[in-house]
Amino acid sequence: MLDIHHFALFAAAALLLVVTPGPDTLYVVSHATARGRRGGVIAALGIGAGCLLHILAATAGLSALLLASATAFALVRYAGAAYLVWVGIGLLRAPRRAPAAVPRTAPADDRRIFLGAALTNALNPKVALFFLAFLPQFVDLNGAHRAASLLVLGALFDAGGTLWLLIIALLAARAVAASEAAARAARWLGRATGAAFVALGLRLALVRD
Repeated sequence: MLDIHHFALFAAAALLLVVTPGPDTLYVVSHATARGRRGGVIAALGIGAGCLLHILAATAGLSALLLASATAFALVRYAGAAYLVWVGIGLLRAPRRAPAAVPRTAPADDRRIFLGAALTNALNPKVALFFLAFLPQFVDLNGAHRAASLLVLGALFDAGGTLWLLIIALLAARAVAASEAAARAARWLGRATGAAFVALGLRLALVRD
């Protein structure tokens, strides 16, 4: 028997959090517009894989360690900030092509997109702290099955988030393929996404909690 309570409240809160745009959404939309449906889907699956690392870490207590150790938190924060800035600069410099000219992704591109998406999520200490603060609210931490309960809630949250990102990827890719005007908008969206990633990385590095 799992030690989960207020599941309906968890589901409602998780839904609101999932549909709120953030760096993950920007990453998926950017690859969906630049590489088509395949690129967006692979990016969404990569984000889901990165989120699994946070779930496992939260369950094992690594998130609590990050919260307790200012040095560990700072190292992860700066690593995540540097990676976001690097991704943003790459998006700003990448050429944007019309839908008809967008090449199919090669296996190497698939791996790069997937690993980049996973790192985008895994290197964000805010996500680790989110799981530390959010999931325990719906679990009896004195129960005998608290670890299993955290895993189940985390897996449900990740599954819902990944499904939402897959929908976003498919819609973004379809919108780009719909018209030349959408393609031009996609090129500007890529540049805006790159600038947003740079800004997010700088904010993550400079903000003091």
